Amino acid sequence: MKRIILTLIACLLVSSLYSSTPRKVKVACIGDSITYGAAIEDRETFSYPSQLQVLLGDGYEVGNFGKNGATLIKRSFRPYFDQEEYRKAMDFAGDICVIHLGVNDTDPRSWPNYRDDFVEDYLALIDSCKSANPDTRVIIALLSPLADRHHRFMSGTKQWHEDIQKAIKVVAETAGCELIDFHTPLYPYPWHIPDAIHPDEVGYGILAKTVYSAITGDYGGLSVSTLYSDNMVIQRRRPIVIEGTANAGDKVTVKLGRKTMKTVTGYDGKWSVEFHAMEAATGLGLTISTKEKTLEYSNIAVGELWLCSGQSNMRYALGSAKGGKEAAEASTDPDLRYFDQWPYWETYDVEWPESAVDSVKNLIYLRPASWKTASPKTSSGMSAIGYWFAKELRDSLKVPVGIICDAVGGATAESWIDRNTLEWKFPVILREWINNDFIQDWARERAAKNISYKKGDKFARHPYEPCYLFESAILPLGHPAIAGVLWYQGESNAHNFEAHEYLFPLLVDSWREWFRDPEMPFLYVQLSSLNRPSWPWFRDSQRRLLESRPNLGMAVSSDLGDPTDVHYKDKKPVGERLARLALKGSYGFDLVPSGPLFKSATVSGREVTVEFEYGAGLKPSSGTEVIGFELAGKDMLYHKAACRLVGDRAVLSSPEVKEPVYVRYAWEPYTRANLVNSAGLPASTYLAVPRTTTL
Repeated sequence: MKRIILTLIACLLVSSLYSSTPRKVKVACIGDSITYGAAIEDRETFSYPSQLQVLLGDGYEVGNFGKNGATLIKRSFRPYFDQEEYRKAMDFAGDICVIHLGVNDTDPRSWPNYRDDFVEDYLALIDSCKSANPDTRVIIALLSPLADRHHRFMSGTKQWHEDIQKAIKVVAETAGCELIDFHTPLYPYPWHIPDAIHPDEVGYGILAKTVYSAITGDYGGLSVSTLYSDNMVIQRRRPIVIEGTANAGDKVTVKLGRKTMKTVTGYDGKWSVEFHAMEAATGLGLTISTKEKTLEYSNIAVGELWLCSGQSNMRYALGSAKGGKEAAEASTDPDLRYFDQWPYWETYDVEWPESAVDSVKNLIYLRPASWKTASPKTSSGMSAIGYWFAKELRDSLKVPVGIICDAVGGATAESWIDRNTLEWKFPVILREWINNDFIQDWARERAAKNISYKKGDKFARHPYEPCYLFESAILPLGHPAIAGVLWYQGESNAHNFEAHEYLFPLLVDSWREWFRDPEMPFLYVQLSSLNRPSWPWFRDSQRRLLESRPNLGMAVSSDLGDPTDVHYKDKKPVGERLARLALKGSYGFDLVPSGPLFKSATVSGREVTVEFEYGAGLKPSSGTEVIGFELAGKDMLYHKAACRLVGDRAVLSSPEVKEPVYVRYAWEPYTRANLVNSAGLPASTYLAVPRTTTL
């Protein structure tokens, strides 16, 4: 009897010991080769489930049930349901099941034939997980990216990948399970997907961190975009959206001025509140807080907010411009504010140090910035064009004006366009960009010099690379409401105006989508005068691009250039001309917004009559003779044309051209053409074929 009692006591002690040890939470990672950890040397250490185990710690047991080549669809070529890994995952009976399947269903053997089965089969897999453990928490992931280097990218894989992403969202909503995003965090880092499908060790780490945050709700605490700081300008007369991230379930309180709003962070770590639109205001406080952290910003203004971007002529500092030092000394204005992002490394003709190449590769290119108010101590480094634009708006609107300057010397148009847009609309420009003829040879050569490309890193990145500046400069801003964009760029695309005619509308579309404003004004500067032979063609192309999208405006600068210096110093007229476009188009001022723009040309005998939009009061800017018109017959040999001004029309003739077929104006790289309108604004370069009726 005594022995039995002692045995019972021992059993009770052992039972007590075991019951006091917390049971580990089991996490089943279900998927294909990306879950398995393919294409890296040490998958046992660096697959995403292995890295997830390290992040979660001893309280969790992470099982890797990835199968190379597995498909989600049962009738496909290697269905996950038929694999040993599926049976092991069900036996494991995870408390949490993380599913990432569908990448292999982009194969032409799968999706084209069996796409109708995808949602049903995915729901069946979820049901299997719940049958194995009725209390399981199911988390499904949007597909990780496929890089444009994938050999089937354009033959269907890109489209099918997109279709499957949509289907996964349907599955999540139907099943009522959590949806996480394996795509967005990895998408700006294509070099972390070296074979175009499988991440490298760092890429797997990004996926592991995504799952860790989803499981634990730890998203690093309260955070907002880089645009938030003291002196910030918020766009007036628009709903004011304040958004950011915090830990899942955190209660977030946002106080703007006297108004307070509260929200709770979603399971994805995102939160946002929306205040009603406000009129112009200054001196507001902005406080964003959770239980653990508070962000406080002072002297917030509500007014007009514009984004200045492009390349070096937009970057050109006020202190270096003609009259800029005097303007900076007189610039004190607490309600003219700017947020100026400067690069860590300029794209000069030098090799960057290895540390710079590594940082740029990881999208660390622009220095942290904060909002400043205009004063003699701060304004000298501000964009000259941005300053004079903002000053005109301040004088006319009497409200605070803020300028965000994101401009990089030598930048290409394609570097500012988001990746998805180029993948869909211009994928060829992404291929081997450093050797791609769509990208200007000067830009490619300079990039190769900066990043020492010939040393062998085929995944090295550079600000001139397609998508790069969108990913490193625009993405971090978040989605602020802005009044519009000022754009000065083209010097690094002037070699191929035909390609630029395709790229520029894509840029406009890309930014309008990003800033959530499909009609956002986009005002750009036509290239100036410079002795580069392709520039007349490019300037005329820019003129024609005015018709490519609504709410575009173009400021002519050909009268301000320098024959040998791309960085002419007289920037004040450019800023003021852009301001005219904004004051007329965005704010309804009754003024002439532009110089004369070609409207039509008709032939009558040996004379050509050209009619202009904004042509009232045509006159030469200097002297008595209009300079810059040329006529040609069908031989396309141009001759100087005499010009007689009649109202808003120019009547042209040349003794050398008996039957005019072509007319052009300011058709020299560095032009002295001098036609202006009553507002003193210069006419644009153009080439046209006159008809006997209006074009």
